[in-house]
Amino acid sequence: MFKVPSQFRLALIPLSVLLAYSTTTYAQETKEETDKSKAKQATVKAAPAAGVQKVEISGAKGYDERRQDTASKIVVTQEDIVRYGDTNIGDVLKRLPGVTIGGVQGRGGAVRMRGLGAGYTQIMLNGEPSPPGFSLDSISPDNIERIEVIRAATAELSTQSIAGAINIVLKKAIVTAQRELKVGMSEENGKYGVNASLQLSDKVGKMSYSVSGNLTHGEFGRPDTSTEVRTDIDPIKSYVHASKTESEGKFQSIGLSPRINWMLANGDVLTSQSFANINRFTNRNVKTTIADKASDYLFLDETSNNVSNSSSIRTNLNYVHKLADSAKLDVRFGANYNQRDGENFLLARTTKQILNRDNRSESTDNGFTYGGKYTAPFVEDHALAAGWDGGFSKRSDSAIRDDELTTIGTNPISNSLELIKPNDSNEAYSAKVNRLALFVQDEWNYSKALSIYAGVRWEGIETKSAGNSYAEITNRSSVLSPILQTLYKIPGSKNDQVRLGITRTYKAPDTGRLIPRLFKNVNNSATSPDSMGNPNLKPELAWGLDAGFEHYLTDGGILSVNVFMRRIEDFTVTSIDKYINDIGENRFISKPTNSGLANTRGIEFDAKFPLRTLIEDAPAIDFRANLAFNFSNVSAVTGPNNRLDSQTPVSANLGIDYKLDDMPLTLGGNLSFQNAGTVRISDKQTTYGIPKRVLDVYALWKFDNKSNLRVALGNVLHQDNFSSSTYIDAGSSLVSTSNSQTHLALRVNYEYKF
Repeated sequence: MFKVPSQFRLALIPLSVLLAYSTTTYAQETKEETDKSKAKQATVKAAPAAGVQKVEISGAKGYDERRQDTASKIVVTQEDIVRYGDTNIGDVLKRLPGVTIGGVQGRGGAVRMRGLGAGYTQIMLNGEPSPPGFSLDSISPDNIERIEVIRAATAELSTQSIAGAINIVLKKAIVTAQRELKVGMSEENGKYGVNASLQLSDKVGKMSYSVSGNLTHGEFGRPDTSTEVRTDIDPIKSYVHASKTESEGKFQSIGLSPRINWMLANGDVLTSQSFANINRFTNRNVKTTIADKASDYLFLDETSNNVSNSSSIRTNLNYVHKLADSAKLDVRFGANYNQRDGENFLLARTTKQILNRDNRSESTDNGFTYGGKYTAPFVEDHALAAGWDGGFSKRSDSAIRDDELTTIGTNPISNSLELIKPNDSNEAYSAKVNRLALFVQDEWNYSKALSIYAGVRWEGIETKSAGNSYAEITNRSSVLSPILQTLYKIPGSKNDQVRLGITRTYKAPDTGRLIPRLFKNVNNSATSPDSMGNPNLKPELAWGLDAGFEHYLTDGGILSVNVFMRRIEDFTVTSIDKYINDIGENRFISKPTNSGLANTRGIEFDAKFPLRTLIEDAPAIDFRANLAFNFSNVSAVTGPNNRLDSQTPVSANLGIDYKLDDMPLTLGGNLSFQNAGTVRISDKQTTYGIPKRVLDVYALWKFDNKSNLRVALGNVLHQDNFSSSTYIDAGSSLVSTSNSQTHLALRVNYEYKF
């Protein structure tokens, strides 16, 4: 009874701002009509809504994608991206409207839109789906030109985006020469890191180029605690296990991103964009478990040392050819290579056994992409386009596990140690994925007030997998996606517009979930089961509806509200069952299956405006705020709390930037909130997570036009992260909890243009 009113009170915040601004704007416009001299003075001081001339000047600065595109999207500029001195994209994305990050605060995690992750959110790079094995952490924020948050799908881009898509656009070569150096350091929980980036851009005749490089070195220390409590009608089977884990490690990365543009004699443009990245990660984990009852098979002490190396190279070539009558052909080709190898050494002890395990793994992802678009503006007020989009990728994996198990007291005569080799394995598999899409679209400016976008996209995927432990498996699927979006500018108002979109999107199962490969846990239980893929998985299909209202302010601000609904067919549920392994042990295993329908819906508020919009002589303070509510239910799971797994029900951000008038200093901060709560995954499983609150602040001092110093504090509240998982079976229950400590992070960056 208490939570619902609290949520509605939160929802009234942006609505109150909207109403307050509407009243203020009307008063300002009336006052400007009766007092032109004062309006002119206000224009110089605070740039309020001063009339048509001011709007035209602002419009001349560039094309406003968010405002003028028929397709609904949010565009984040490079200035917003680097504001907090972040060294990874995850920290940038968590502040965007409707975007949340899973996992523990400050440690990164799955990127989600509308509270949905796990493949429901499409991550794109320069308009193409990110390749297999690609990590967002491999791109430095300094190399990004802008980030597009695409709420409703378009035919030109992949429709594998039920929740939406995030398109990361890398920097392009510029006309004038530019050289910029950034160096920085960080500290968190007594661990230090350094980072540096260099960008060089220039133009030589018909060619322009941009080369950027970055390197990072960091250390971390992460203490965690966990418990596992089993309650059974048979007291002998009940137990309590309490564990403590100390994790310390280092990571290093180096990246290079060259881009070259050639202007050909006939006006054609040839562009080459590449980036390469090398990463190394090492860590040591020490886990100690205390049990209330002795067990010969419970591992009480575990020490693991991990080493992981990865490298990735991606290159794209784009050719734009101008045809007669303003038609245009845009053709692109890309290739990518991702490689990863790792080794894990585990030493684990029970009261009767000592396990030495050596895990060695290696994986490669190679592939290429191709595509093109033919634009034909032959019909007045229409932008017709048709094209194709495809790709091929091959993934190869190998994993070798060597176990040495020393048991105590197996020889009744000598009571000596005895060495056995249990369950050694040598697994290898490969997977090939072919993808082809065809699309046609038209954007029709029906009138000055109404524009209509219509498109259709067909996309087919074929996956083939083979391994030394299973026969070859082929999985084929295809989706036809009609799309309709409209933008209506309300007559009599230059600042208000309404959007409506109907989309057909899907989520294809990733290769790892299709392959029937078994992954084992050391201490297997219902809350930490083994896992295996399912080759019979089908794509999840969704019909979607998006609608929104936007009010633009003449000083660049915006107030908006957006609603969405998705109906997902063949929804994938991950269930836990029991099985008997090769040596007769009873174990738990999780496996994904298609099961019924799921529905999700939500509403999102977004506000961005300077305080001088409301108060003429106010300080130079800019406000940013967003608030989102997400609701869902899964038909195959009985309620209550039968929401989509890991969906964020409530998220919010409040940001403030204050530029001091008499000093070259800008101060700012952002407070983000993510609710979690209880989720019922199946009739036997539930999970719980606490609300997460993260506060980031920064200070920017500009020495001159060429140099500045940026100091930022991340995760100021350093709230511990708590989560739990419950499994209830006939006559027993198992509850696992995890508590992860987080820490304040200090970042200092110096930027110099020369």
